[in-house]
Amino acid sequence: MKVSVITVCYNRKATIEQSIKSVLDQDYPDIEYIVIDGNSSDGTQDIISSYSEKITKYISEPDKGMYDAINKGLNLATGDVIGLMHSDDVFYDTDVVSKIVLGFKNNPNVDAIYGDGIYVTNDDEQKTVRNRIGGEYKFNKLKAGWLPLHPTVYIKKTVLDKYGNYNLDFKIASDTEFLLRYLYKYKINIAYLNYYIVKMRMGGLSTDYKRAFKILKEDYKIYKFHQMGGFKVVFQKKVLALLQYVKK
Repeated sequence: MKVSVITVCYNRKATIEQSIKSVLDQDYPDIEYIVIDGNSSDGTQDIISSYSEKITKYISEPDKGMYDAINKGLNLATGDVIGLMHSDDVFYDTDVVSKIVLGFKNNPNVDAIYGDGIYVTNDDEQKTVRNRIGGEYKFNKLKAGWLPLHPTVYIKKTVLDKYGNYNLDFKIASDTEFLLRYLYKYKINIAYLNYYIVKMRMGGLSTDYKRAFKILKEDYKIYKFHQMGGFKVVFQKKVLALLQYVKK
């Protein structure tokens, strides 16, 4: 089983090398690694180029944002299973992809697999800020604001080809629309893998609150778009997120 891992980035000089290394350090032998850069100007391209012999496919060109870049990666991917490694994130351990593949082999009828993740501070990768445990999948959880953690979701290429890429009408929360389309609209068969998949960086109290508000507004539009209600489900989603923060 070939696994395609896609990294998209723009001006991520400080973090891109760790993300690349975490993919290259995986113990699973059949990984197609695709990197899509948005024509970075801060030295990111130089770092990526230094790993060119180990990266399967690499494109650097202007794009229309993160989701446009992801779509480019999806269009290039040839793996049986496809997932993302964001340029601020790393795999939790070196055997994560092997565990994902084993999960598919143990559940041959599933369309997708998801797992757990942790958020760490920007300056200390060992300091957990938020613990995101996915838990067993139940369709009714979607209406209560639950979604699997996006970077832990790995989907079969045949399913992606059938149900489509990210919707570029949604600029900053298209991952929410993508997951709802696959899980709520098309009801794909998804299974929970009880392992940590990723470590994700976050800014803590320095998070851009204006951007957070924009995401909230777009989430509202997305849930309305899928006829799942509006304010109530978005409010429940945010409450679930707050409950995941680690008490100091």
